Amino acid sequence: MSEVVNVLIVGVGGQGVVLASNILCEVALRAGYDVKKSEIHGMSQRGGVVTSHVRFGEKVYSPLIQHGQADVMLGFESAEALRFAHEVKEGGLMLSATQKIPPPRGPQKKKLKGLQYPETPLEDAKSVCKGRVVPIEAEKIAEELGNPRLTNTILLGALSTGLDISDDIWNETIRAMVPPKTIELNLAAFARGKAVAEDVVA
Repeated sequence: MSEVVNVLIVGVGGQGVVLASNILCEVALRAGYDVKKSEIHGMSQRGGVVTSHVRFGEKVYSPLIQHGQADVMLGFESAEALRFAHEVKEGGLMLSATQKIPPPRGPQKKKLKGLQYPETPLEDAKSVCKGRVVPIEAEKIAEELGNPRLTNTILLGALSTGLDISDDIWNETIRAMVPPKTIELNLAAFARGKAVAEDVVA
């Protein structure tokens, strides 16, 4: 692969965006690619926006994806996916969890009067995104597997269907990077995410 693949990952604090981007970077490195990454954490510990740019290919010179040039966007939260939907390039792909996490309003709620969480963020994203929008019920799958923290690995499984990297590399990397007690659950989550997305992405 000579061209660079641009993956934008977005979500809110506590969803595992950073771990997911780290796993993706390690997967690409093990596959033999040059990799660059940039992250913005913001107020992540208070549920703020977290974004990660991951770029890999034969040679990568910058960690930042140019505006509107993401090949794939991985959304961990549906309103954040809507917020960044314009960053997907023509013919690109937006994979997003259907999970909704309205931001806390706190003492400044008066200033937020009139601002509402979108009712149908992923439907709205279809009119903004230049590529395909594929909803993934990651939260539901994680509940079925018995651990809500598996949503990030489920989404990585969905992402893997659009990347030319073998499952062996993904599985080896997941085994190396998740807590030992959760390895089998994470592998199962990855497989479920891949199966859900395979028909629509491949």
